[in-house]
Amino acid sequence: MRVNQENCIRAGSVTHALLVTISIAMAQRLGHAQAPVASPSSTIAHVGSGETRSASIDQPSDHVASSPCRLQVQDTFVQPPANATEATSTIGTMDYTPLSARCKFNLFLKQTHWPSTFASAAFQATLDQAQDQWPEYGGGVQGWAKRFGATLADTESRRFIQTVALSTILHQDPRYFPSRKRSLISRSWYAVTRVVITRNDSGDSTFNTSEFLGTLFTSSLQNSYYPRQDRNFGETMNRFTGALSSDAIGDLQHEFMPDIKRLFRKHAPKKILKIEEKLPIPAEDKP
Repeated sequence: MRVNQENCIRAGSVTHALLVTISIAMAQRLGHAQAPVASPSSTIAHVGSGETRSASIDQPSDHVASSPCRLQVQDTFVQPPANATEATSTIGTMDYTPLSARCKFNLFLKQTHWPSTFASAAFQATLDQAQDQWPEYGGGVQGWAKRFGATLADTESRRFIQTVALSTILHQDPRYFPSRKRSLISRSWYAVTRVVITRNDSGDSTFNTSEFLGTLFTSSLQNSYYPRQDRNFGETMNRFTGALSSDAIGDLQHEFMPDIKRLFRKHAPKKILKIEEKLPIPAEDKP
């Protein structure tokens, strides 16, 4: 028992030290951050190939790009020409606009106030209590509040560590870029591999270090407020792998949600659409 407690204390100390280091580096970078500026064209795509060389913000040069300061990149798939000869000779110029450190931090602040953030935490806390997850928290309103607080802490700490701090320090892009592939299998494979592959601030593909380190740091940090029996190496690794799996599912949702939204918008009754417009949903999440 003493050995486990000492290990937990050491793990917590290491985690807090890492968080302090990240916060200091983040503060230094935010102090020099500037508003995002569109960089020169860095990606060339063969329009007729059905996919681009890179899954960046792929827009034709004559198209006015939307504000890049958002996590959901606009789905702008360009339909290939019917003529195969024309497809091989037609080249579109694409622009990639990285996120500044200030923009990443503002995105984090914006997400903390989203109604969906609190609604999701409340739903998860209710589900955990119904399944008797974390029985040490007890039942009733007090037990539900503890589960709600733990779930909300998981979400917010990971958003800051992964989406803001690490992505800024490591110069990586936390956004999801839609695939330009055609088939269902290809798009699905592309989506789930975004857990491993991301883009750096130059628009090039790179190993998703911020994803893995952010998930590991957050899983370790949870040992400071989770019930005592869940503060061990095995449970920490379970949370780590579970979070990666959850992110892979989330990337599948990001990939196919625009198609689902278009289908919903096409067939939904007008009354339903009016109700949907009145809901407190962020503009980028609406169909």
